[in-house]
Amino acid sequence: MSLQLFISILFGTLFLLLLIFRVVEPTYVLIFNKPLYIHWYPFSKKLKLSQRQILINDFPFYNRLSAKKKMYFEHRIIEFVAKYQFIGKDINVTEQMQILIAGTYVMLTFGMRNYLVNLFDKIIIYPFNYFSIVNQAHHKGEFNPRMKAVVFSWEDFIIGHSTSNDNINLGLHEFSHVLHFHCLKSNDPSATVFFDAFNEVIKYYSDPVLNKELTRTDYFRLYAYENQFEFLSLILEHFFETPHVFKSLHPELYAHVAAMINFKDE
Repeated sequence: MSLQLFISILFGTLFLLLLIFRVVEPTYVLIFNKPLYIHWYPFSKKLKLSQRQILINDFPFYNRLSAKKKMYFEHRIIEFVAKYQFIGKDINVTEQMQILIAGTYVMLTFGMRNYLVNLFDKIIIYPFNYFSIVNQAHHKGEFNPRMKAVVFSWEDFIIGHSTSNDNINLGLHEFSHVLHFHCLKSNDPSATVFFDAFNEVIKYYSDPVLNKELTRTDYFRLYAYENQFEFLSLILEHFFETPHVFKSLHPELYAHVAAMINFKDE
C-alpha cells in the first residue's frame, strides 16, 4: 500500500468517525433516547482474583451481569481507582473500600459512555461520621465541589451497601449528587439523555398533582422533598435498592429514571 493511499484511507476513516459523532449520533439519541454505543474497550483490563472475589461476595449487581458485562464492569472499576485518589482520615484505605466504592459509582453510571467526570478528584474516607467545616455539622457523607471531593463515613457506607432493602445507600446518594451536577453542565450524549429524562422526573417534585401521588404511597422518606437535589438522590437510592416495589407503585416515574441513566435490567 502506497503512503498516499494509506493517508487517504486514514483521513477517510477520521472523517467518517467525525460524521458519526457530529451528525449520526445526535440523531440517534433524539430517536432512541440513548447513546449510539456505551462500551468499547480495545484493551480491556481485568481485576485480580482477590479483587473480583470482593465483587462476587459483596456486590449482587455484578453477579447478575452477563460474562461480557462483568468484563466491562471490572474494566470501569480499574479505571475509576486509577483516576481518583483515595484518602483515609484516621483509617487505612483497603482494597475492599476501593472496590466497593468504585463499584457503587460504576453501577450508577453503567448505562453511560462518559462515566469518569472531573467534578471530583479524590475520595476521602473517615471511619465514622465526621465534622464538616463546610456547615459546621457532623456528616455521614457529602459531595464537596469546591474541594473536588466525595467524602464518606466508612461505617455508614458499608451499612448502606450491606442493607439492600431500606432504600438508604450512602454511596449511591453522594454519587447521585455528582452525576446530577455533571449532567447539568455537560452536553455529551449520556448527559443529554439524562437531562431530558430528569426534566420528567423532577416534575414529581414540583408538580402538586404528581407530588401528591408520591406522598400518598408514603414510599419515599420525607427527606426526598427537601430540594430537587435530594429528591433525585433518594429516587436513585430507591431505584437500585427496591426496584420491584418502585416499579409496582410508580411505574411511570420508574420508567423515567431508567431512561435517565440508560438502565437495562440484567
